[in-house]
Amino acid sequence: MTPVPIVCFTDVLCVWAYIAELRLDALRRTFGDRVRIEYRFCPVFGDTARKIPAAWGDKGGYEGFNAHLRQSAAAFPEIELNPAVWLTVRPASSWGAHLFLKAAQLDEAAGGGPPGAAETAVRGLRQAFFAEARDIATWEVQRDVGARAGADIARVEALIADGRAFAALASDHQDAEALRLQGSPSFVLNEGRQKLYGNVGFRILEANVQELLHEPQADQASWC
Repeated sequence: MTPVPIVCFTDVLCVWAYIAELRLDALRRTFGDRVRIEYRFCPVFGDTARKIPAAWGDKGGYEGFNAHLRQSAAAFPEIELNPAVWLTVRPASSWGAHLFLKAAQLDEAAGGGPPGAAETAVRGLRQAFFAEARDIATWEVQRDVGARAGADIARVEALIADGRAFAALASDHQDAEALRLQGSPSFVLNEGRQKLYGNVGFRILEANVQELLHEPQADQASWC
């Protein structure tokens, strides 16, 4: 059986995308190799020095945003949130991390990296920021997390240097706009026909996957 593809558009600095990893893990436990999760990126935190004051300037600024994140994460004891997030460390942008991750994905797809290294790097960068309060906008942290995930940093850097990682990241952004996605995380199924956005519960994701696993074959009658 061909696995059901679940395309997950996220920003690595988005706490709800961090929390969504719990739901993705649950999908893997439930469906195993009947689902295939693909990470792509959308720039919610492209310019944090502009975004956070604009959105939280009258609600306590960075301190108010930090309090909001801690309150949101409190409902999910399975994840770790460092109390210093956005207080002592404020990544300038998620773009650099996304660029690094696209290069890691390209390298893995070409057979240059061990299977799963790019996804491990996605999770590793989220863990580095939200749990360890490290600045994942910096090349130093990206390189360290990527190497720990198994990525070949020299090949990743080459893919950035020759422009291919930039092109792949631009493709993510263009596709997110074409799909009219609202933000991070957004789950896209059934070739864009099903789009789920935000703090989506596991049961909703499960129901959508179940429907696709049991959908009629191409030669069967359509409901339309």
